[in-house]
Order: sequence, then structure tokens, then C-alpha cells
Amino acid sequence: MSRARRGSFWIFLLMLIGLAARGASPAEKARQPSRSFATDLAFLRQHTNIVVLGAAPGPQVAVAPGYQGRVMTSTTGGADAPGFGWIGRDAIASGTRQPHMNVFGGEDRFWLGPEGGQYALYFPPGAPFALEQWQVPEAFDWGAWDVAEQTASVVRFHKRMTLTNYARTTFVVDVDRAVRLLSPADAASRLGAAPGAGVQIVAFESSNTVTNAGHAAWTKASGLISIWILGQFIPSPSTTIVIPFEAGPEAARGPVVNDAYFGKVPADRLVTGPKTIFFKGDGQHRSKIGLSPSRAGAIAGSYDAPAHTLTLVQYTRPADATDYVNSMWEQQREPYKGDVINSYNDGPPAPGQKPLGPFYELETSSPALALPPGAAYTHVHRTFHLVGAERDLDRMARATLGVALADVKGALK
Repeated sequence: MSRARRGSFWIFLLMLIGLAARGASPAEKARQPSRSFATDLAFLRQHTNIVVLGAAPGPQVAVAPGYQGRVMTSTTGGADAPGFGWIGRDAIASGTRQPHMNVFGGEDRFWLGPEGGQYALYFPPGAPFALEQWQVPEAFDWGAWDVAEQTASVVRFHKRMTLTNYARTTFVVDVDRAVRLLSPADAASRLGAAPGAGVQIVAFESSNTVTNAGHAAWTKASGLISIWILGQFIPSPSTTIVIPFEAGPEAARGPVVNDAYFGKVPADRLVTGPKTIFFKGDGQHRSKIGLSPSRAGAIAGSYDAPAHTLTLVQYTRPADATDYVNSMWEQQREPYKGDVINSYNDGPPAPGQKPLGPFYELETSSPALALPPGAAYTHVHRTFHLVGAERDLDRMARATLGVALADVKGALK
């Protein structure tokens, strides 16, 4: 999609979802970060049923069956402990379906790709790739998902959906999604390092299984789909997104980072080190980056220094996978040359206009899924929030992201 079309789309979308075209007041800007998990939970329960995994005063995860099984927010525990997920209060409080996309928020939501291109799921067959035609499929944008099982630490969902892509290929898809609260021991095992007694942690994962429930194989010639998990988090002026990458010459591996989604990211907001990408997550400048299969590793994260909060995201990445769906809004020459990891920083679409959130996102995708009938694929996406003294978090950052927090804090100054 062209730079101009992307910009026009977001402006139009903001208008359609009922956000006023004006600058946010200081009170509005401060509103989201100041909320505790308890106040977020109280708000959510006014509008929908919430499944809480875990129990106070320990780690807890809030999941919304009515919002397609999203993880809305989480906390390390305690009466006044913060919630880490960005919540779309305006869309939730409206109680009505929004055009094009329902911006409910949440730390972990299920989508399918690709967005655009000749195999798009977000445009009807034959329609122009124009903002007026763009629509998130109802199956994962609106309505409750069935709860198949619920325990103190796990909630499982099932959804049967039928989708038609731009090439008029029909997909009958069974989705089985499990959201699981991880114990501290599980979290340490997954991270390969124990946080230590002085660090508070909440960790959870979503296990997302897609099954070809139809009678025809999914093939490249008629279009493939992928599992796409997106997490929305609360921004701050000090938040830096950190993404390690596979080093190597551009001639062999391609560009380190794709930063052309919404126009080239300014140099003071995106810095590429020898093995690490630093990207500003302040919710003040609309921008997006992506890493290809030749560059992406198995982890991404962010650090908010004043809040002493280190956030980490892991995902399952097959070592031999090279085909990932391309979501550009155009007829594509390479429909399976998409990104694996993405990060989005929200901001005003134009001077004087209000942002969509604001929030920032950490996103992961499965490979393009060439599945015969009855076959399935599972994509696991894990989220960890660690709160503690910087010296303790520094050890975890070095062990997981391969970078010192002093370098993170200084990268974008």
C-alpha cells in the first residue's frame, strides 16, 4: 500500500470509529497509564463477562470471551498494581459495533493474515484496495467465542469460521485458542533465566491452533492464511521497544528492518545497532516496523525505565519457515514475502488530530499455512511483564534480549 493511502486510511478510520478530530487534553493523555488492574477490571465487568486467571494478591490475567477470547490486561498482583494492557474504553463503552474495526484493545488478540493483496481477507473479491472497502472479518472482530474449558489457570475457546479471500477462495477454519497463566517456574523455564526474588512477574501464553476444516487443501496458488497475534500496551515517553535481529550482510539477508509502512521512521525514533533494533513506544508518532524471516529472532520486548517494567514477547518460530503472508494493499509480486515480527507505535494521524489509542503493539505471525484437509498448525505467543529494581531487570534483559538496559535507555536520546 502506498504511503499516502496508508495515511488516508488511518485518518478515515479514526473518524469512522467516532473519535473527535482534535488534540487530546492532558487529562485524556494521562488517563490510561494511571489506571490500576483493579479499576480496569471493574470497568470491563460493567460491559462484558471477564474470566480472571489467577487470584489476588498474585499474578492475574483478564480474558474476555465476548471480545473473541482476548487477553485484555494483566497484573503482577497487589491492590494498586498496574494493568499492562491498553484497553479501548471508547469502543467498549459504546456497546455498538464500529465500522471497519472494533478497537477493543487487549494484550493478546487473535487475527488472521493477510490483510491486503490478491489473497486478502480484509477486502471483498474484486474490490479496490481502498479504505472504504477495508473490513476486519466479523469472525475475529465482533461477537463472543465459545468457552470450551475453564480452570483456575487456563481458559479454552473454540470458533468455527468461514472466510473468503480476495481470490474467491473459501476457507473453513476451526480455531482452538487456549490462554494460560504461567507459573514463575514456567516463566523462568521459557525465558531461560530466573528473574530472582526481587522481581515481580506475570506471564501468560496463548496457544492458537488453526485446522483446515474444509474439503480442499490450502495452496499457494489460491492463497494461504496465517495466524497473527497482536498485543496492545500502554505507551509512555520513556518506553523503548527492543527487537534483536539476525546479523549478516544485506546482500544475503535483505534489509534489517522494514520501516516504510507509514513512511520512513525518523532517525530519533528508530536506531539499528549491531544486533538490536530500538524503536520508540511513546504513542506520539504513528509508525510501524517489521522484520523478515531472515532477520527475525524468537523474542521482542520493551522497557519503561521510570516504571521499572520490562516486557518480553516470545513466539514459536519454525527454523525452516521462509514463507510469510504479505499484507500490502496492492497486487503483489511476492505474496509470501511478509514479516514475522511487527511493532506499531500509535500517534496522531495528522497535526491536531487525536490518535487511535494511543498505544504501542508487539505482534507475531505464523508462517503461511499450506494445510491439507484435517491438518492443523499451532502458533504460541507468550507475554511476560517483569517489575523490579533495574539491576535485576538488567540481568534479565541481557539474558533474553542480549542487551543492557543502560544501552536501551540511551539508544534514542
